[in-house]
Amino acid sequence: MSVLVDSNTRLLVQGIGGAGRFHTDKAIAYGTQVVAAIHPTRGGETEHFEGVSDSSGVPGRSDSYRVDVPIFATVREAIAATEANASVIYVPAPFAADAIMEAADADLALVVAITEGIPIRDMIRVKRFLQGKATRLIGPNCPGVITPQQCKIGIMPGYIHQAGRIGVVSRSGTLTYEAVHQLTKNGLGHTTAVGIGGDPVNGTNFSDVLELFHQDPATEGILMIGEIGGSAEEEAAAWISEHPAKPVAAFIAGTTAPPGKRMGHAGAIISGGRGTAADKIRALEQAGVVVAPTPTDMGTAMMSALDRTGS
Repeated sequence: MSVLVDSNTRLLVQGIGGAGRFHTDKAIAYGTQVVAAIHPTRGGETEHFEGVSDSSGVPGRSDSYRVDVPIFATVREAIAATEANASVIYVPAPFAADAIMEAADADLALVVAITEGIPIRDMIRVKRFLQGKATRLIGPNCPGVITPQQCKIGIMPGYIHQAGRIGVVSRSGTLTYEAVHQLTKNGLGHTTAVGIGGDPVNGTNFSDVLELFHQDPATEGILMIGEIGGSAEEEAAAWISEHPAKPVAAFIAGTTAPPGKRMGHAGAIISGGRGTAADKIRALEQAGVVVAPTPTDMGTAMMSALDRTGS
């Protein structure tokens, strides 16, 4: 099993420009069902994709693909014509908030916003708009979501992902790639990897994804990758303390970051004496989480967490 996405996910792409087209091609090559694209001035056109499949070893998948993706002017039109149930957003930052809200207004179950640099004020407006709606937003400024051999939404390289029994949730894109690579090398693989993004205001947090993984019977352990800034990791530690059902390992980036200095993501900044790596590590360890001391120890930490519970 998996969380959020699987082989039944029917994806529409908002923003079919250069980056959007490139990553859409990679998603189709991986085997993702891309059923529509959105462009306000190109409704009625199609976008052609063809190449060698990344999933030739998966039962039921061919060695090559030739796909014509229809383009619609609006999300509602695309859903009515294709029964799309998820969206990925590559729309440029000044217009990305409106794209997210258009998808939510059309009642899409899942929206994955890859776009980086969306203004915080715009994301506050999006958060308010999403209140009471059925749409789950992943991101923005995230690598996406992938369930190995089933569905890839976003910019992550598909070849490093192997189906297995660990759920991965991360604020960092590149550390996500390193984590799943280590899980693959250790023979653990993963059920789904979720990049929640590193912006101060996002749609889905650690606790949300931890709950999804705890509800998924195929996920036997969870690897969580956090970083300095904010309180999401401490909140996740509190959630883990209250729901100690599955072993959790973690890594926190930014142990040497000076206060007031932003490290990479917009949300990775220590301010007011809060959000330090030490605080996050302390909270997680008190919750029973095995914390990796360096990025190269993430796979080992996950093995240790599993050994603790005999999983």
